[in-house]
Amino acid sequence: MKNKLSAKEELFCTYYLLDRNGREAAAKSGYRSPQKSAARLLRKKEVASFIKAADEKTKRKQQDVAAGYYRLAFGCVADAVKLLFCDEPTDDELEKADLFSVSEIKRQKGGGIEVKFFDRLKALEKLEALCLSDSNASVRAFYSAIEKGADALKGEENE
Repeated sequence: MKNKLSAKEELFCTYYLLDRNGREAAAKSGYRSPQKSAARLLRKKEVASFIKAADEKTKRKQQDVAAGYYRLAFGCVADAVKLLFCDEPTDDELEKADLFSVSEIKRQKGGGIEVKFFDRLKALEKLEALCLSDSNASVRAFYSAIEKGADALKGEENE
């Protein structure tokens, strides 16, 4: 039998997923002693699995977005070019055509076709930003862990 999270625990998880700060998440969720509550909640199996599932879902979404940008940046435009030289494409030809990188198709009054593609350079820039943000997240987590350790040591020295 699976234990469900209370509304307050789910709220804690949601805040925790934003910036990985347990104390702040507990405070925003309405817990009286945020530091102790955060430590207790993060040890709870149900809370940990909720956070892990949300992380995996976010990672999958980021991978899907990255795959889309990759396809825009490096994808083939041959099918769209074929359309330019085809008098009347059949429904079957249109259905089989890979038009992922096409942003707009217009039929001109004079009988021509205008095809606009997504900007490959912008797709590459977005792809780079995704890669950098992913590596920066692990660096931020490392520095956050160091800061928390230093704060804990300062607290012990003051006692």
